[in-house]
Amino acid sequence: MSKQFLNKNPYQLLATAAFVDLFILCVSWEWFISPLRPGGSWLILKGVPLLFAIPGLWKGKVYTMQWASMLILLYITEGLVRITETGANFWLALLETILATLAFICLLIYLKPIKARAKALVKERIAQQE
Repeated sequence: MSKQFLNKNPYQLLATAAFVDLFILCVSWEWFISPLRPGGSWLILKGVPLLFAIPGLWKGKVYTMQWASMLILLYITEGLVRITETGANFWLALLETILATLAFICLLIYLKPIKARAKALVKERIAQQE
């Protein structure tokens, strides 16, 4: 395995993998598995925002992880709304909800110690100024 891969935080890797899987799911769902219209629908574009987050997640950029944790809530919501559908859409919506929830939890776990260090640093700087 490459050294770059081994140095990644497991939560960072899981979040990145969930975003990639979610992108593949969104595109395949709306293109050929169960599109709203035969031949695909414009809902295929719902996967595009995920592409903007993936490189930053892979690199461990905190800012990207922060906005991605808000973006992923849209996919959780869509999955929960579409889970009321029947047939293949039910299972696809369930998978979307699971992947998006996994990504959200992993991002929060990854960011928690970073936020704690930032707060401690601010408190330290305030104490030094007094």
